[in-house]
Amino acid sequence: MNIKVGLVGLPNVGKSSLFNALTKSSIPAENYPFCTIDPHVAITHVPDERIAKLQQIYNSRKQIPANVSFVDIAGLVKGAAAGQGLGNQFLANIQEVNLILHVLRCFDDDNVIREQGDINPVGDFETIINELMLKDLESLNKRLEKITAQLKKQSTSPQEKKDLTAEQELLHKVAQHIDNFDAPAIRKAVLESSVTTIPLLSSKNFMIIANVSEEDIANPTQNQYVQQVIDRFGKERVIPLCVKTELELSQLDDTEKKEMMDMLGLQKPILETVIEKSFHNLGLITFFTCGPQEIHAWPIIKGINVQAAAGEIHSDLERGFICAEVFNYNDLLEKPLKELKDSGKIRTEGKGYIVQDGDIILVRFNV
Repeated sequence: MNIKVGLVGLPNVGKSSLFNALTKSSIPAENYPFCTIDPHVAITHVPDERIAKLQQIYNSRKQIPANVSFVDIAGLVKGAAAGQGLGNQFLANIQEVNLILHVLRCFDDDNVIREQGDINPVGDFETIINELMLKDLESLNKRLEKITAQLKKQSTSPQEKKDLTAEQELLHKVAQHIDNFDAPAIRKAVLESSVTTIPLLSSKNFMIIANVSEEDIANPTQNQYVQQVIDRFGKERVIPLCVKTELELSQLDDTEKKEMMDMLGLQKPILETVIEKSFHNLGLITFFTCGPQEIHAWPIIKGINVQAAAGEIHSDLERGFICAEVFNYNDLLEKPLKELKDSGKIRTEGKGYIVQDGDIILVRFNV
């Protein structure tokens, strides 16, 4: 499945440098607004220590991890919804992502240009989210016009009218929340509703990257700006990191990287946490297909059945699904592979089985 995470923020907050670190890319990262004019997209692997273990057990030739696409989107300015700066382009690009990573500047540095006055990460977030809401208002007003016209048509069936009326009520409720600049209420209204409507930018799931200075790496929560962000959004949604340091780490070989992390007191690059949390924040889990040729990690939405999961491998497997042989990675931690079947750990499951994180699956099918 195609998973996209969008990096957004005001100009000069570290988005492009973070993108380069996440994806080991080399796009421009200059100290002036709108360095990133076109959206840059790169794919990075989701860290998963289970893959190496499975490759060892199965003696597989290669491993294929789950992937996430990161999109570096042009910096936003106030007035973007009205077309200021690169606003229209930004807002169109952000429509395509599944999760937003808001990159917020949480450091003081007179050498890094800031056009918005004093450092204010919460205010920067509000600037961005307000522009998203204003763009949503434009989109939903157009949708409401179409709904009104459709309701007047004699050819519209009673069921269609019922569905359109429910959507109309939802959009009116969202419009009221936009008038109050209440993004949490918009997300709540959309998530709790069973009505299908147009995608709304301000209702997208998000996390916060709090970009701190090198001096704050050891104790980022002591940074007053980070604490302001945590107080506003909660600790679970905020990942403090020093983008400059993470970029340096991403450019080192393994030996140099370990030396630098030891010096900084880091167990692993914080970027791995960013990738992992982005993956899980989207409600994704991983199942595996294993054999002598490859270990393949497949990301799926939590809660889908094994027949639908088989479709992620190939549409023929879903269409001709018969059954699946299933066991879990955790079972391998208790018994060797050759003993699992004798102990009843390898099960035959029908199409209604709900796949669990870490399941190892062999699909039986006939097309």
